[in-house]
Amino acid sequence: MSNPQQLRYSKEHEWLSGAEDGVSTVGITEHAANALGDVVYVQLPEVGAAVTAGETCGELESTKSVSDLYSPVSGEITEINQDVVDDPALVNTAPFEGGWLFKVRVADEPKDLLSADEYTEFSGS
Repeated sequence: MSNPQQLRYSKEHEWLSGAEDGVSTVGITEHAANALGDVVYVQLPEVGAAVTAGETCGELESTKSVSDLYSPVSGEITEINQDVVDDPALVNTAPFEGGWLFKVRVADEPKDLLSADEYTEFSGS
């Protein structure tokens, strides 16, 4: 398992892309997807909703459990991934590509986001 170097990571196992025009993409890591097991339902925040770094903004339901989804940054949701809503298995099969969850216009970014190497050490993955 490798964590893409160009992404940043939260300790709640979300990844965050670099911002393009102030908008970053968010998903969960492969480590988290594997720990969840087969994801069968995804509840994402609504477009236009405000999210706060470290606060819950949705849920992921798998065959093993229901887990909260945390926002790694504060900002406004600009887009959700309808493909993941329609096919939650994308979270497991392509967590860093087609399985992204939402896009957020970043208003505030915590200073404690991790690099790929730091996340790999933190998660043991």
